[in-house]
Amino acid sequence: MEAKKLNVEIRKGEGKGVAGRLRSAGKIPAVIYGHTTPTAITVDAREFRNAFRRITENTIVELHTASGVHEVLVKDYQKDNLTGQILHVDFYEFEKGKALRTRVPIRLIGNPIGVKEGGILESLLHQLDVECLPKDLPEEITLDINELGLDRALHVNNLVLPEGVRALQAPDQVVCLVAHRKAEEEVAPAVVEGEVPAEGEEAAEGAEKTEETEEKEE
Repeated sequence: MEAKKLNVEIRKGEGKGVAGRLRSAGKIPAVIYGHTTPTAITVDAREFRNAFRRITENTIVELHTASGVHEVLVKDYQKDNLTGQILHVDFYEFEKGKALRTRVPIRLIGNPIGVKEGGILESLLHQLDVECLPKDLPEEITLDINELGLDRALHVNNLVLPEGVRALQAPDQVVCLVAHRKAEEEVAPAVVEGEVPAEGEEAAEGAEKTEETEEKEE
């Protein structure tokens, strides 16, 4: 996977006031941590948005500072749900040549036979925890679901992983399945006490009362 590149600056000062001023200036407060001492940095917000249309944990990022380059993964971030503004980013610096653990998106491909037969596809596992060397880290893991039948499931052990990549989840964990649609229960309309009778019923009741009155008069 080709690494993304970001130019960052070492950040001086801590606290909400400093962070607020940085965000107002179009910067994102961030931190680099991992096998070295944590380093506070700032990232240009526009540059970050252009690089990350979608933020995932399996994208290798090269952070270029005045003192050198840090190879990292985005491990966590904070976002304003109202404005969409990225408020803070945690970058995890991994060691070159050593296996790392992260998450890779799972993408389902195809149209299951079971869905064509009236079932519903349920996706239960959207990301896979993996262990591998940085050079072997895949962008995504695809799963062909065309042959998935009704009442059938695919598990972690059905995933075809690239060489050098090991799944950390249990082999029998369900990735997706095709289930039966739940039949809609038909409930007969109940008669509610005090309900106004229909027009035909009203006429019939009136006729019965008239007949009873005539009999009494005779």
